[in-house]
Amino acid sequence: MIELDQALAIVRGVPPAARVQAVDLQGALGRVLVRAVPSLVDSPPFDKSAMDGFAVDGTRGAAEYRIQDLVPAGGAPQRAVGAGECARIMTGAMLPPGAVRVIRKEFVRETDGVIRQVREEPGDNVVRRGANLRAGDRVLGPKVLGPQDIGILAASGITGVEVAAAPRVAVICTGPEIREPGVPLAPGQIYNSNGPQLRAQLESMHCPCLSATTVDDEPGALTAAISGALDACDVLLLTGGVSEGDFDFVPGCLQELGAEILFHRVTVKPGKPTLFARRGDSYAFGLPGNPVSAFVIFEVFVKPFLYRRMGLDWNPPVFRGVLAQAVRRRAVERTEFLPVRVRQGLVTPVTFHGSAHLNALGEADGLIRVEKGVSEMPEGTELDVRPL
Repeated sequence: MIELDQALAIVRGVPPAARVQAVDLQGALGRVLVRAVPSLVDSPPFDKSAMDGFAVDGTRGAAEYRIQDLVPAGGAPQRAVGAGECARIMTGAMLPPGAVRVIRKEFVRETDGVIRQVREEPGDNVVRRGANLRAGDRVLGPKVLGPQDIGILAASGITGVEVAAAPRVAVICTGPEIREPGVPLAPGQIYNSNGPQLRAQLESMHCPCLSATTVDDEPGALTAAISGALDACDVLLLTGGVSEGDFDFVPGCLQELGAEILFHRVTVKPGKPTLFARRGDSYAFGLPGNPVSAFVIFEVFVKPFLYRRMGLDWNPPVFRGVLAQAVRRRAVERTEFLPVRVRQGLVTPVTFHGSAHLNALGEADGLIRVEKGVSEMPEGTELDVRPL
């Protein structure tokens, strides 16, 4: 059995293999940006008003200013501003020539086309050209693109970017007891949750599933299914059949097909039987069959691996919280991920009956990591929460 962090190091040590494709901005959400993108324009592209008000020159202490122009957002000034003059200006509008500051409209009294300042302005209320970015400056570096990033790119005049093509992934769920939702269950049978769950986790990464099949725990059929999947895909996810029972054939089938087992069995809970293997340029993860184990191991191992293959050294976001009640456990020989609920920074473990209790994840906002050897985390302990 290998330590959790040793196993993670092996996964993260696999070299990137990013294939690059060009997409427009509408197709870029959730994709991995592969290289830094420079801005095409200054941001903002002109000196602009940060307030609704009146644009004036640099003279201080003027008694009054006559309104000579109106500058709306998106419009161009019609004339320069001289001494004793001003232009009515809207938020975001271009400053007219000669103007260097803006007096907010609530700081003046207006009568017959003339304004008089009645309160002192502490600032100039102007956003200078290039204050945010200069043309040629880096807009964004390699990352998973979020909605805000699409707006940032668009504001810089960029219509498309180069992103990593997602690895081709296949899913095989093993076990004669598995039936697809909608089919009546016979005694001893269960519905296949791992297949839809893993496909959804892949889709959340914009990494479509090439195929998803179920196979009985029978060496011949399993070997044929694994062989075909490894030939067709970059990454194979298997659920079940990786432990040490009489019908756990996955490790042997992989080895029969010439795959190298990089690790098998990890000091993690849930997910101890987890397996990672390589055959040529293709990789396989053997995930436990229990659905919470499959979910957690995907998040902890598979997700960073897929991003790594796309050229991104990805780490999960975390936020700090405080335990609202103590966490105690008897078995401390493995690092454990526990589902928790978070309310206003207070972290409470949800009722959790083990790795088959999938419904517990529906009550949880995140996972906490309890280190190997730790039997108690007292109430009030500050800790990181990994959002779900």
